[in-house]
Parts: sequence; structure tokens; C-alpha cells
Amino acid sequence: MLRLCGIVPALLLSALATGCDGGSSQDDDDVPEVLSPDGENEDASGPLTKSVLVFGVAVRATAGVADDRILHAAQVLAEYLDNDEDGNPDNPAVVEQMTARGATLVVVVDEEELESIAGLVEFTDAWQDLRVDEMFPDGRAEGRFDATLEEVLHLVTHVGYANEYPTLFGEVVGSLLADAMDVARGGRFLSVPEQYPEEAWYTYYDLTCDYACQVTEYIYWALTSVLGAQDYPGRLEEIRDEWRLNTHELVREADTRVYSLITDPQYGWPTVLPDGDYAGETFAVEQT
Repeated sequence: MLRLCGIVPALLLSALATGCDGGSSQDDDDVPEVLSPDGENEDASGPLTKSVLVFGVAVRATAGVADDRILHAAQVLAEYLDNDEDGNPDNPAVVEQMTARGATLVVVVDEEELESIAGLVEFTDAWQDLRVDEMFPDGRAEGRFDATLEEVLHLVTHVGYANEYPTLFGEVVGSLLADAMDVARGGRFLSVPEQYPEEAWYTYYDLTCDYACQVTEYIYWALTSVLGAQDYPGRLEEIRDEWRLNTHELVREADTRVYSLITDPQYGWPTVLPDGDYAGETFAVEQT
């Protein structure tokens, strides 16, 4: 599933507190209120009765989500933010952006539960959902993709990197990341085209995904491919209608623009794929 500005149920979309026009995440005037994970804000917390803090970033879940799934999501988040697992964020400024904007990962059982909590939870553009029924912690060994790697990364890039480095990683026309995406899509398409050019290697056709959303998805595909998440038997066949560069080498050779951005060490991008086994800290699920 995409971040909340992508494919979401119509009921949930109507409950969003901010718009999905691609500009709100780069506007300091639209920074949402930070919701306390300790349950002090009862109206905002609603059915999200479980929580874990990862460097101040909240992972919230409903009562029906098993603790091991919440901890898996938390540890993947920790590994993205502290990839060398020394107990400190690799890019503190990105984490500061996330905490200041109330970045929150919302873990629910399934799509039905996600729809059911719409209107009960104060969703914002800084919140990202993750469903248990799309989580496969040992997915690669089973030939299945663990969507935790995608949804958690959406939260990090959309709320953290896009806001800390708007000219580089902003989800707006003209950022270096967006320029790279325009090349990958075979042109600058502010809305989804009827047909992408034959030379394009990033071809996402979902009409609900606006330009900013396309950028979010693009960096997910590029970074996870560089880290090896998309490189296992049968995966390319599953994703080729949207993304064709599923290995580190393919991205390095074909998409030099994005490769140079996401492998530049000064920005603290992860170099090792998270596996849900974070060594830097032991997390515990809190009941609210």
C-alpha cells in the first residue's frame, strides 16, 4: 500500500487532516500537531492503543495487532534510521523533521480495520499505514515481499528526507529526485499518462497517485532495489509493469541520477537492507 496520499479507501481519504497535492509536506505552515504516543490525546489516539517509540518517532497499532508484528515494524524503522545500529540515527536532522511533524506509522490488521478507524483517528499527511496481512518478516526466504520495507520507508522519505532536503529529495517538480524520476518515467508527467514511453523503466499507472506520490514510490523502488530487497526469484515478474530495475547493478547502470543521490554518504541513506533484527536498542510495546 502507498502512503496515505496514494491508494487508500475513499472513506479514509476523506478523513485526512491535510491535502495530498504534493506541496503540504514541504510547507512549514502545515506541520501537524505532534500526537503523544502515551495516550494523553485521547481523541487523536482513539483505537490505536499500542505504541512504540523509535528515536521519538511513533509506531501505533490497534489492539488486534500482535506485539511481534509491532516490534517488527519498529525494528525495521530503527534500521532505516540507524543503519549501522550503533544506537544513534545516521542522519539526526531527518529524524528531527519526522518527530517535529508527528511522523507516525499506523499498524492495523487489514484493509477492513483501516477503513473502520477512519474518522476515529486524526490522520495527517505525516502518518503512514501498514497492514499486518501484507507483512512477511521472512518473506524473501518464502518468495514473498515484506511490505514493511516499503511502508516504513515511505514514512522516512516523505516526512523526513523530503522536508529536510526539499531541493534534493522534495516531492515537487524541480527537485533533483523528481528530475531523476522524470527521466525514469520517460518524461515529466504531472498526471498519469495513458501510455508511458517505451524507454521508461518506472511506469506506475495508478490514477490516484499524483506527482508527489509518484516521487515517493520512485525512491522506494530505487533504494530497495539497490539494497537487494527486490532481487529474488520471481520478483521481477511481479513488479515489471511498474519497475524494471530490480537489482543494485541495474539501478547503478541505468538510473545514474537516482543512484548518485541515494548512495551519497553525506545524507545517511541506509546501505544494508533492514531485516527486523535491530541491535541498537530493545523495544517494548506500551499499552495506552
